[in-house]
Amino acid sequence: MNKTATKLEPTVKQSVDKRKNANIYKAIWRWHFYAGVFFAPLLIFLTITGGIYLFKPQIEDFIYHDLYYVDEQEQTVSVNKQINEVKEQYPNASINSFTPSYQGDKSSVIGITKNGKSMSVYVNPYDASIKGSINENERFMAFVLDLHNGKLWGGTLGNRLVELAACWAIILVLSGVYLWWPRNRKSLFGTVLPRIISFRGKRMFWRDMHAVTAFWLSIFIIIQLLSGLMWSDVWGSMANRAIASTGEGSPVGDSPWESYAFPSSTIPTKEVADVPWAAENMRVPESNNNHTATIPIQEVIQTAENNQINPGYQIVFPQTEQGVYTIFLDPAKVFPNRPNPWTQQTLHLDQYSGEILASYGWEDYGILGKMVSLGISFHQGEFGFFSQICMLALVIGILLIAISGMVMWWKRKPEGKLGAPSLPKDFKLLKGLTVIVIALGIFFPLTGISLLLIWIIDYLIIRRISRAKQWLG
Repeated sequence: MNKTATKLEPTVKQSVDKRKNANIYKAIWRWHFYAGVFFAPLLIFLTITGGIYLFKPQIEDFIYHDLYYVDEQEQTVSVNKQINEVKEQYPNASINSFTPSYQGDKSSVIGITKNGKSMSVYVNPYDASIKGSINENERFMAFVLDLHNGKLWGGTLGNRLVELAACWAIILVLSGVYLWWPRNRKSLFGTVLPRIISFRGKRMFWRDMHAVTAFWLSIFIIIQLLSGLMWSDVWGSMANRAIASTGEGSPVGDSPWESYAFPSSTIPTKEVADVPWAAENMRVPESNNNHTATIPIQEVIQTAENNQINPGYQIVFPQTEQGVYTIFLDPAKVFPNRPNPWTQQTLHLDQYSGEILASYGWEDYGILGKMVSLGISFHQGEFGFFSQICMLALVIGILLIAISGMVMWWKRKPEGKLGAPSLPKDFKLLKGLTVIVIALGIFFPLTGISLLLIWIIDYLIIRRISRAKQWLG
């Protein structure tokens, strides 16, 4: 009897473990299904708009070609003459910035504010003639960007929905990898290679297009999503504060450069200039206004050249008596030939003496600051045309994953029903899985809120209304 019991015990345990694993698989499949069905349309929209924005340099170069380019000549006129010409043409505007021509056939750009609108005026550096202007908020790519971030079609709510979709997309990838995991499957086809020609029907084809493509792209998709979330209001702000507190990202408080920055204001640099991400929160120092006159713009340009800042930098003018000249290079804004991300640089100059009060560049970034900056560059395809093509391939891959998932759902769902995978009747979250769910809810706050709402709807409505149960099945 004891021998028989001994033989049966492993079998019983294996049966229990097998049923438990099957229940977990079904539960994760159900969550994966819901997230996919509800967020796939928005993810497809974000992928398409992001794919368009990826080619911003080429698109804007084509649209605004007449403003961006001039006929190259031997001698340029002075910067003061270019600025004075803009002042004459726009007498009621304030001059905010100057971007020197960084190629022989490129216009200079002078930023102004007129009637509360931010505008860029393009000037021929050889004769100071004005080629035209662009309202920054009316650029075609600004329209595409506001579509992409949700602000155009939903304002703050739209931006939150975009953030929520990105957070759930990360969970979709993680849960998808769990569902894809081969377990007892030994064949390469259907695991790492798609079964393009299959005798098991078109459904198997779509399954492989969905699962195998997602497997190969999973790491890149997560990097893309996390880097995009750095711009979000909730998770992005939380991540910025967390990284800043470590001293390994954007400088806040005591920093290597701060001993040179006295006196210092409490204004972050992002409020005076659209600088690279890692320099956004560095405090703007104040100029010593014991002097009577500000230094000429040509001296500011000479300082930029002496510090070997890559061509394409922008100079933001001081707007108050304590304000500073801010020189910065953001490679994302220099095209068509973008410099590498590690050429980023931000300088603050005393407007009276020309002294460098703060200098913050790639070599000063902490490890997290470098990682985030590279992630942002990866997100926007800023490593040259080849990286744009690679990102386009990723965009196409994400579209294939989302569309194939929707096709699979449409083919399997019963008529008149959502067709959600059923949750096992005796299913209970394991402690380990519960910890993972709670951790995800804390790490992605909007996801945590949505999980709570889903639980409330499921417990109070779906489980108690028979029609809802039937429609879900």
